[in-house]
Amino acid sequence: MGTERRTFLKKAALTLLTLGFGETLQTSLGQQRWLSPKLNRYFQAMADPNARKLALLVGINKYPRGVTLNGCLTDVELQRELLIHRFGFQPKDILTLTDQQATRENIETAFVNHLIDQAKATDVVVFHFSGYGSQVKIPSDREEIFPRNTAIKPKKILNSLVPVDGILQTKGEPATNDLLEATLMLLVQSLATDKVTLILDTSYISTNQTLQGNLRVRACPNLPASRPSPEEIAFQKQVFFNLNPSEKKLVGNTIATPGMILCAGGHGEPAVEAQLDGFSTGLFTYALTQYLWQVTPASNIYVTLAHSAQTMSQIQGKQHYPQLIGTKPSTQESWLTYNLQPQKLLGAQGVISDVSDLGKTAQLHLGGLPVIVLEYYSPNSRFQLLSSLPQLNLAAASPVLPQVQVKDMDGITAKVRLVEQQGTENYQLQIGQTVQELVRVLPRNIGLAVAVESSMSRIERVDATSAFASIASVSSTVVAGEGKADCLLGRVKSTDSNQLGTKATAEKEATILGGYGLFSIARELIPDTVGVNTEAVKSAVKRVLPQLEALLAAKLLSLSVNEGSSNLGIKVNLERIDTQITTVMVKETLRRQKKSDLLLPESSYRGKTEIPRLTIGSEVQCRCENTSDQPCYVMLIGFDSSKNAVALYSPTQLQDMVVAPGDSITIPSSSSSFAWTISGPSGLAQVQVIFSTAPFKKTLAALEATGISKAKGERIIDLPNPLEVVRALLEDLHFASAVPSEVVGTAADIYALDVNAWASLNFVYQVI
Repeated sequence: MGTERRTFLKKAALTLLTLGFGETLQTSLGQQRWLSPKLNRYFQAMADPNARKLALLVGINKYPRGVTLNGCLTDVELQRELLIHRFGFQPKDILTLTDQQATRENIETAFVNHLIDQAKATDVVVFHFSGYGSQVKIPSDREEIFPRNTAIKPKKILNSLVPVDGILQTKGEPATNDLLEATLMLLVQSLATDKVTLILDTSYISTNQTLQGNLRVRACPNLPASRPSPEEIAFQKQVFFNLNPSEKKLVGNTIATPGMILCAGGHGEPAVEAQLDGFSTGLFTYALTQYLWQVTPASNIYVTLAHSAQTMSQIQGKQHYPQLIGTKPSTQESWLTYNLQPQKLLGAQGVISDVSDLGKTAQLHLGGLPVIVLEYYSPNSRFQLLSSLPQLNLAAASPVLPQVQVKDMDGITAKVRLVEQQGTENYQLQIGQTVQELVRVLPRNIGLAVAVESSMSRIERVDATSAFASIASVSSTVVAGEGKADCLLGRVKSTDSNQLGTKATAEKEATILGGYGLFSIARELIPDTVGVNTEAVKSAVKRVLPQLEALLAAKLLSLSVNEGSSNLGIKVNLERIDTQITTVMVKETLRRQKKSDLLLPESSYRGKTEIPRLTIGSEVQCRCENTSDQPCYVMLIGFDSSKNAVALYSPTQLQDMVVAPGDSITIPSSSSSFAWTISGPSGLAQVQVIFSTAPFKKTLAALEATGISKAKGERIIDLPNPLEVVRALLEDLHFASAVPSEVVGTAADIYALDVNAWASLNFVYQVI
């Protein structure tokens, strides 16, 4: 691997016995003392087109002793394809270590040889780790000298990354061969460049549980080890003194570490991976890479993480904030994600990763699609090729861009075939061509997948499975951790009492603890789903039927989200109305945006990576702008913090809820006497604003079927029939798309949605 590891270590041939273990090496990442100085280099990475881009990607699924994960190798694949095809990394400059390759020594050696020895001052470096995290106890110097002195202060705790050989067979106190994060920070400091990004999709504090609901936790289930391995301490000390700390900038007693560190969650917040249809992945890695596939132009790191937080929170059903560790820039500075602008000017949903049949068939990597959409992507969906088209006459007035059609799906990949079109007869597909979505084909018969908590008895699980089998909106039932799921049935525990709400008196709480309730896949209690603790499981399933239908409606609605692929020019501002109008969040279709992307306005998003917050009682509105060349009809549907479905209703909706080309409207309208106020309780809420080139006739009919009175005028209404409304909405979008049968066939059990006909923008916010 180049320079021998031993050569690097001999530069500071110091031994463990001759050095005290000082405060510098006791600092953990969680304490945020290895922070970078200000990065006063706005867009500097783009100033040197010859800068090299180096990456080291580590993913570990197969740990020993049966302590396995499932999504870490997928994470490595997602990052690798993104770096090569979106940010211009050369394959030879990306080193991957997976499973048995990812020993502590190999990771540290690879960091030295592949990154430290090669990176120059203008180069860009990315390090990614997906796997278990843990913690290690670090004795103080005095404890090392006087180990039997019980008056000595407790051992300190450091975070660590668990390599494949980090979980050791031990007797007595647990030992470890982990890579300490303090060591990792010293390695980063050893780089000649400060254009460094670390992505750590792992967590550290173990709850002794491998599952959180139906999500797998990436914190090692073992207790913190009593001490790190002597080899790790020796390596760390040698790296530290090789840096010559007297010549380095210090923050307190620690060396300041350059670059950005992106973490899956805050202190004590678990990083999790989800099992989906055909694959597993870290939620943070997927949310991060999926957004970066589609965004254009370059994205500020705060914006990127705020978008990732929205995606993660929506999937988990609870607020989740990925963290950026580093010094906040001033108002005149900005950080680019990965310190780079995307190599290609247009966002994409995927890339051709393999070709066959003389360039007529290919395999697509589809990391740019929303994860829930990817699960239900169906044959006959179409994509348009974007890049590397030397075989075509692009100078023509209307060049015909090749298209590919999906034949089969397998996890995050699709098998596609070149579509026969006049002007592309002799065209051959090429590896590395990026693609944009044209037609999204979805099945109509989508159901809800329910997980049954494994702590329930076998007879309970059998009864629950039998009860769910009789419900039309439920398509499958699994034991938690053994398959994909959209929600979880389990018993309410005493640890859930903080989720029961202020109305849960002590007397009521005593009757419902131990009762059945519905939870998100992250085991966040869904409001109004808890029964008494004497209730039979089959009765509980029947009781939560309305909530199950609402969850399915929310799932179907999310399948329409196409912020990254819609060809309509749409921008929506979610605004708070107080003494003045304040922008809370901005979403726009990324293919047609005219300005740099902003999830939040400059004054609001800087320094934040979490989703926006709205207080109960706040008055809000949506300002919708149409920059396309055709009128667009508008529909607003959402789910409040109680998970109740709501919609904006106007008696003259078909005529008035339309935005002319180049025009804008507000929802509610400025002439309306209705005020849209945020209701409680505290929790996550979402609003989806959907645009179509055709009227929402069936959706409006479904709304009117609720028996709503037209005399009351425009207002937000509760939906007693959310499933019917959302299915009618998808039917309207299918009709507006009018995809010819020769494209998608004559099947009647699908929705075929054309990106030229609709745009669906989703807003997730926290009600406080």
